Amino acid sequence: MSDPIRRLLAHPPDLPVVAGLPALRVALEDHGAAVVQAPPGTGKTTLVPPLVADLLGGGGGRVVVTQPRRIAARAAARRLAHLLGEPVGETVGYTVRGERRAGPATRVEVVTTGVLLRRLQRDPDLPGVGAVVLDEVHERHLDGDLTLALLVDVRQNLREDLLLVAMSATVEATRTAALLGPEAHHPEAHHPEAHHPTDASDGTGAVPSHHDPGDDSDDSDDSDSSDGDDDSDSSDGGATSDEGAPRGAGAGSPGAVSTAVPVVDVPGALHPVQRRWCPPPPAVRRADDRGVTPAFLDHVAATTRVALAEHPGDVLVFLPGVAEVDGVVRRLAPAAAAAGVDVRPLHGRLPAVEQDRALSPGERRRVVVSTAVSESSLTVPGVRVVVDAGLSREPRTDHARGLAGLVTVRVSRAAAEQRAGRAGREAAGAVLRCWSEAEHAHLEAHPQPEILTADLTALALELAVWGVPDGAGLALLDPPPPGPLALARATLAGLGAVDDAGAVTARGRAIAGVPADPRLARALLDGAAAVGARRAAEVVALLADDVRVPGGDLVAALRAVRRGGPASAAWRTTAERLRASLPADHGGGAAAPAMTDDLAVGAVVALAHPDRIARKRAGSEAYVMVGGTGAVLGRGESALRGLEWLAVAGVDRRPGQRDATVRSAAPLDEDLALEAAAPVWREEDDVRWEQGRVRARRVTRLGAVELASSTLARPPAELVAAAVRDGLRRDGLAALPWSEAAHALRRRLVFLRTAVGEPWPDVSDAALLESAESWLGPELARVRTARDLARVDVLGALRRLLPWPQAGRLDELAPERLTVPSGSAVRLDYGGDQPVLAVRVQEAFGWAETPRVADGRVPVLVHLLSPARRPVAVTADLASFWTTGYPAVRAELRGRYPKHAWPDDPWTAPATRGTGRRR
Repeated sequence: MSDPIRRLLAHPPDLPVVAGLPALRVALEDHGAAVVQAPPGTGKTTLVPPLVADLLGGGGGRVVVTQPRRIAARAAARRLAHLLGEPVGETVGYTVRGERRAGPATRVEVVTTGVLLRRLQRDPDLPGVGAVVLDEVHERHLDGDLTLALLVDVRQNLREDLLLVAMSATVEATRTAALLGPEAHHPEAHHPEAHHPTDASDGTGAVPSHHDPGDDSDDSDDSDSSDGDDDSDSSDGGATSDEGAPRGAGAGSPGAVSTAVPVVDVPGALHPVQRRWCPPPPAVRRADDRGVTPAFLDHVAATTRVALAEHPGDVLVFLPGVAEVDGVVRRLAPAAAAAGVDVRPLHGRLPAVEQDRALSPGERRRVVVSTAVSESSLTVPGVRVVVDAGLSREPRTDHARGLAGLVTVRVSRAAAEQRAGRAGREAAGAVLRCWSEAEHAHLEAHPQPEILTADLTALALELAVWGVPDGAGLALLDPPPPGPLALARATLAGLGAVDDAGAVTARGRAIAGVPADPRLARALLDGAAAVGARRAAEVVALLADDVRVPGGDLVAALRAVRRGGPASAAWRTTAERLRASLPADHGGGAAAPAMTDDLAVGAVVALAHPDRIARKRAGSEAYVMVGGTGAVLGRGESALRGLEWLAVAGVDRRPGQRDATVRSAAPLDEDLALEAAAPVWREEDDVRWEQGRVRARRVTRLGAVELASSTLARPPAELVAAAVRDGLRRDGLAALPWSEAAHALRRRLVFLRTAVGEPWPDVSDAALLESAESWLGPELARVRTARDLARVDVLGALRRLLPWPQAGRLDELAPERLTVPSGSAVRLDYGGDQPVLAVRVQEAFGWAETPRVADGRVPVLVHLLSPARRPVAVTADLASFWTTGYPAVRAELRGRYPKHAWPDDPWTAPATRGTGRRR
């Protein structure tokens, strides 16, 4: 049999997925799409692509297989090529950032998700491609979710013949199958159409649509992947399409009726895995404000030594990021070498040869210390024991402050199970978990999809280039949250990448043409002219590769990678790739302007993150950033300490902290700050109420950073009024000089508002503060100090609220006083739920009918007093009181107050103000 793929399928390795291949073939033949649900280790990555290639035949096009990480893409291609008995680059090849091993005879090409996304944006027809296999869709990375959605869109509107397989290790398979199903489209949906530019380039980064899919090994950006080791090829740049090509009739279209495609469920065949709980001592914290603590890394290393001593086989250790991997490797290496054990790091920043060494079994026992790259998409042979630190690195965004980055969080239960499963792929194994069983029960069930937690600026640019700025109609597993998406579009608008409607601009296409995050792409394009193309590319590469920055000093970090070291080779490759991506009219060949490296680095960082330009607060070591967030330098020595201006690249803020912590920055001066953040420069009148007076200044600001100020002698009246109103909101209405008459009028108005309603005004605190300008009127504009405030006529101001013409009935509806039978005009108290009239018993003799107010709606509550003005009875029914209550009051008080009248018959006795004859 000459066809190597058919030969492999005729005699496949003994893997669980083999049992599901016939069902997958039928599903693709009948539906053209399917979902494969299979846990890690079942062989789906190895055998599903050959099956799809066999279904296409020799002339049906190439099978493109996606992997979320470069290391996994290379490993998958090598594994399959080995099974075919061929070198990589013949029947099976791969394309990742900066590296391509594929040729005309390649039938299965393994690529990172970002590479495929770039191809889709360049030419949605995917010429030469007959099928796409999306692996590890359950990981829910942003570019993975978007690529799935765009493929559904293309398959339903351009390429009905395109075979599509999505492979998942979790229950996400059911939702994915629903998205892939056929549907009746909404009649208003737009259909994408292939674009074919007539010129090789239109000056905006567009390329010919007749594109060799193997030519774009450089087409993807390094973004911060969720495992913290920068091994994903994200799609943050290079997306191009015709402006007139509307797209977006995807599986989420309104009115669509969907039927799920088949799900091929392949059960796992893991060997038993013993679980052991190894929490750190109570005094050991896992993390502090500087990250994972050294004490916890000591504990992980100690747990690994226990694993080596008590269990056979190789050991796989999971840690959240590169720094933690290197820290544990350093702790293990000396003793391990003496014991004949190799300790190998494994993460995406390592050179390919070092990654291959970690993935290949050797003559000696191994400890592989890895980030999450080994969680699901890689097989590390020989592993019998897993040591899990229980931590993961995931993207998080503080949208209120515009701070985004990778944070260390507790691992989810689903991820912990996947990690444990690595110990049971080849034989019975064990997992040692660095947390307690009680803690395990409180872990999140699944990791959050990136679309719900990450910064969405790159996604928003991809959507704009695709022609659907809000993502409407695309088959996204989860829609982007409206708030964060709106903030992302605002960021793009600030970069000039999209217009007011969210449509991509020519500048946006230029930004998309740079293989980097949109902010970094802007810094490269604008920085090339400011500092020179080479230096701009070097600094952006430093930021894109997230090179470690001791002391937070990016200038020192740049000099270090220029001298050489572990990170230098990858950094230099990225810098060259970025420089090559510069259009000729953006300084691609320009010489570097005369500027020191210190300021050049700061200038580029400021262009990337103008909202993070920071100025030192007067008399403090803290800074305030243009975006409004406070910031402080991390603990320890730093050449940045004390500088007036900083361009901040890396910053994080933990819950409960007032200020964010600067992780990386460079020096800056005011002129460069003004140039980088020019759109937020403004001059404004700042009038506010401070310490009992109006403070009026004319202030020049760069965002939230104050540059200069001068006293404003005659501030605008409306600003003064607003300042006093704000002061009242802060200090309360009690700051006004309320006379008793003003209080009384307010109480009467409250009563009328409750008893009668409109048009009587609402005079609650909230309502009065909200309408302060209308009722306090010109008094506010004249206020400058607390003394001025004390002269405000509050009573007169309240009268402005009285409705016309009903104001003439105020004394009728809510009289200030009532005349009682004795002739006295007694004040009504409107302070409670019901008006109260407090009057001595002797002044009410003969008063049979209880008084009522508010047009008779509300009876007055009469408080009858003793001669000493102490309450002896409370009633809203005087007739009843004289009949039933008065005799008891008379019996009790006539001996105590003999000079006052206590008649037997209060109905006929004259009311009196003073003492009367005793009867």
